[in-house]
Amino acid sequence: MRLAHPTSLILAVAVVLPAHASPPPLPNRVTILYDAFGGRAGLTRDWGFAALVEYNGKRILFDTGNNADVFAKNVRALGVDLRIVDFVVISHRHGDHTAGLNYLLTVNPGVKIYAPKEAFGAFGGALPGTFYRSDSALPSRMRYFDGHPPAELTFGTAWPTAHFVWVDSVTEVAPGVSIIPTVSQKPGTLELRELSLALRTPSGLILLVGCSHPGIETIVEASTRVADHVYLILGGLHLVITPDAEIERVATALHDHWHVDRIGPGHCTGEPAFATLQRVFAAQYVYAGLGSTIDVP
Repeated sequence: MRLAHPTSLILAVAVVLPAHASPPPLPNRVTILYDAFGGRAGLTRDWGFAALVEYNGKRILFDTGNNADVFAKNVRALGVDLRIVDFVVISHRHGDHTAGLNYLLTVNPGVKIYAPKEAFGAFGGALPGTFYRSDSALPSRMRYFDGHPPAELTFGTAWPTAHFVWVDSVTEVAPGVSIIPTVSQKPGTLELRELSLALRTPSGLILLVGCSHPGIETIVEASTRVADHVYLILGGLHLVITPDAEIERVATALHDHWHVDRIGPGHCTGEPAFATLQRVFAAQYVYAGLGSTIDVP
């Protein structure tokens, strides 16, 4: 019997074996990692907010909750691997959005963290060395830096090893993913800087908001610099102690004036606001409690 040439065997095998299949695309979705309400077993409810955004092949952590141990427990229970997060967005400096950084940095110490730019903020800062008024008539021992300040003064942070990137203008950080800064003019949080995350989808923008301290309408208006329509809002709307009449006005404005298609409120939105938004948005109200996964276009 005549044996086939080895080259023929190799070619035959190559024809029979299937080509290496490409891995399936990652889902586009948002998973709530931290909040004070939710019915999923095995998770710890606490005041604060964090969410994992998976979009266009990127894994983005938005905020880190109020307690590093609770954050770590919920992350593990949900099977989230923070080592492969592409980058982080911290909405604002309040502890119920930042405390989990202490855990995050133990598992992904070099991850890029986008944070609001503030001169003396929690995430560090910098100012020109001549930002203050000087008086050259004073003796050197009474002058800052003996009268010879450095060109730039940098200011500390509770996370000195973190790779913070300060944001103070609309910034596209990945294809279809932008960060939108706003500044609060509200009593109690005056001048607080807050970042929101915008995902550009075929249906319109999906906005991730931390607390909406500047006002959710202010954030929606600012988002028009990225796209002219908001499809879905997820996160805290800071209506937790707001009177009923103002809650009604905001809910109606989001639906009728801003033409937001869907809303998934959480965190500091408040129980009366949950009820009002559910009534106003009806079937387009999205439940977004702790452990929820919301599919996005």
